[in-house]
Amino acid sequence: MREPTGSDVEWLFKATGYAARDPVALERALTHRSVAGADNERLEFLGDAVLSFVVADLLYAAFPAADEGELSRFRAALVSGDELGAVAESVGIGARLRLGPGELRSGGFRRRSIMGDAFEAILGFVYLDGGIEATRALIDRLWRPRIERLAVDPPQKDAKTRLQEWLQGRSMPLPVYSVVAVRGPPHAQTFTVRCQVEEPSLDTQAVGNSRRRAEQSAAELALARIAALRSEA
Repeated sequence: MREPTGSDVEWLFKATGYAARDPVALERALTHRSVAGADNERLEFLGDAVLSFVVADLLYAAFPAADEGELSRFRAALVSGDELGAVAESVGIGARLRLGPGELRSGGFRRRSIMGDAFEAILGFVYLDGGIEATRALIDRLWRPRIERLAVDPPQKDAKTRLQEWLQGRSMPLPVYSVVAVRGPPHAQTFTVRCQVEEPSLDTQAVGNSRRRAEQSAAELALARIAALRSEA
């Protein structure tokens, strides 16, 4: 792990343009739950909500002709774990994280899920430290290029949405998702999820490093099975 240089306040200003006023609260925003004492989970909760609101506001202004479904799909793509992790990685948050010994040994400072969660905590911190306009300016600065890309390369609907729409279009029951197993230590869990479709009768399972990803993979398998059945008919 690369040793951080300078203070957290200096890093945040260089990375995002925001000048923090409360270095103690900023340190908490960078502290993972694997560290004893106060951690960043409450700030992460707040930052998640603020990010969703600001991104929705930016999209509403950027795409005046888009309908609710398109805006929801755009927002989901922009605040996804993968996208958030990429933004967090781009500002070098990994080197600033305070992790417990287990997470340090397992390379948690390189894990995008941990970096993304910490960046949500940073957003929660900025909201409390500087207000909504400061938070909006930070998000706009970092997400603007991603929003502009949507105009030329819009995201496709995710597998769960496509499966649901296919079934709804044929007045069929919606799929049922259930967790079959959770394995691994808390910092590196894998989820096995089952997707059951009543009509046509399908039962698929997939594994992912989060429940959401496993559900998407199981839905993708169900769509592939449906396509195969249709080609055989």
